[in-house]
Amino acid sequence: MRDLKLQLMTTAHSIETAGPAAAPRPKSGYDRVLTQPALDFVTELHRRFSARIADLLAAREVRQDAFNRGQRPTFLAETREVREGSWSVAPLPADLLDRRVEITGPVDRKMVINALNSGANVFMADFEDATAPTWDNLIQGHINLMDAVRHTIRYAVPETGKTYELCDRPATLFVRPRGLHLSEKHFEVDGSPVPGALFDFGLYFFHNARELRQRGTGPYFYLPKLESHLEARLWNDVFVYAQHALGVPVGTIRATVLIETLPAAFEMDEILYELREHSAGLNCGRWDYIFSFIKKLQNDSAALLPDRGEVTMDKAFLKAYTELLIKTCHRRGVHAMGGMAAQIPVKGDQAANDAALGKVRADKLREVTSGHDGTWVAHPGLIPLARSVFDEHMKTKNQIDNKREDVNVSAADLLAVPGGHRTEGGLCHNIRVGILYLEAWLRGNGCVPLFSLMEDAATAEISRAQVWQWVRHGARLDSGEIVTKARVRALIRQESALLIWTASEKGAHPGLLGEACALFEELALADHFENFLTVPAYERLLAHGE
Repeated sequence: MRDLKLQLMTTAHSIETAGPAAAPRPKSGYDRVLTQPALDFVTELHRRFSARIADLLAAREVRQDAFNRGQRPTFLAETREVREGSWSVAPLPADLLDRRVEITGPVDRKMVINALNSGANVFMADFEDATAPTWDNLIQGHINLMDAVRHTIRYAVPETGKTYELCDRPATLFVRPRGLHLSEKHFEVDGSPVPGALFDFGLYFFHNARELRQRGTGPYFYLPKLESHLEARLWNDVFVYAQHALGVPVGTIRATVLIETLPAAFEMDEILYELREHSAGLNCGRWDYIFSFIKKLQNDSAALLPDRGEVTMDKAFLKAYTELLIKTCHRRGVHAMGGMAAQIPVKGDQAANDAALGKVRADKLREVTSGHDGTWVAHPGLIPLARSVFDEHMKTKNQIDNKREDVNVSAADLLAVPGGHRTEGGLCHNIRVGILYLEAWLRGNGCVPLFSLMEDAATAEISRAQVWQWVRHGARLDSGEIVTKARVRALIRQESALLIWTASEKGAHPGLLGEACALFEELALADHFENFLTVPAYERLLAHGE
């Protein structure tokens, strides 16, 4: 702990790490990231913007209280002029005109190389849902991105010596910092943890903005979990300050906002307007959006969803919000990005693999024919399929000219609940996925393949939120059984015993599985809905140390 405190001390400010007694010691390469000027930059971001972040998070709670009392999201009367105005975002840089296939993943070294070499147009390096925020994961991630930006990144497999290096024409790099709700408790300024969003953004921007410009690209970001245009305004102010501080022209930064919360779907025009100098469009963050729908309407028994697998993008509120997103983005001259294909190739089972690829093909066909300008995949093996569908139906770099003037989405459409089945199989699947993901997260792994899908924090959130929702409202399964706390506890015990018995086969740790079961039960059966599972899980991650 003492060594790490010294590593982060500055002569001018009180800056030190916080956390458990077993805080990690500096490793080789940390000094490349945790330089005095970089820490001063992050410190200034904290002092200028952390109070505003706290206010915005408090505003979220006020809005949630209103939803819990029966209010419903709606389009804001006070911003009608923005929605009805004829403004556009700033023209896009050349390397962002064609984004037809994007891949996402964590920031570990081999993943960064493989994703940049994958043949996708864009790689989004994810410090958020796909990365468990251990100190080493974060700092090594910044080292990896610094090397990737400079095209010096290299990885040798310790067991075999096989090397991985960057190809001549890698994908364009985007970075997703953590959401505004997450703090970085290894780094305190003036006695308070720095917001994880400012820590991730600040270190990446400070070390790489000038280098990226020299290489003909720029510092590009994905912004997660925004709930209002005021949160977009905050980010715009952060961007303006950061560019002035480093002598970078305003507008160099570009950011795509993930529309993955229910309130944000009612403020898409306003979010683009606030970021109009820095916008690279909007993205349909489908998994978090389903989670947010449950969370925001948690007290509404009419908002009960069917099995997770039946909540698809061609139905009800999901169909409405994707079409409104396309219309909104194209009206403003910017990309409308499609959502994630979480499927992964199924080895050893051709029929299952064909079925998975068929779902991906249908999903990408829906996206491109609806007007999306690009899409996400979770696995490199899906890139050729996604590209072939978009190449066939989108002959130009994008289809921003498709204005979708036929779309007319109301507030009621954005709240429409899809029909479907609620089954014990769906309930057990949620429990199983939630436990296994939390176990992996506690091991420091934020992205894990489970049952032929790539699961991250967003999909785990759906699993625990849906169990909570079904218990909260006494949902009736197709079998006629009512979902109760007692029934869920029994299923957790059942799944726990099975998972612990097969832990070694899944690469899981039996002790951590027990802890994951306890945490999942705590979250799924709590009287009060926990806003994000990663908040209490982060405390447990800190308790484990590195």
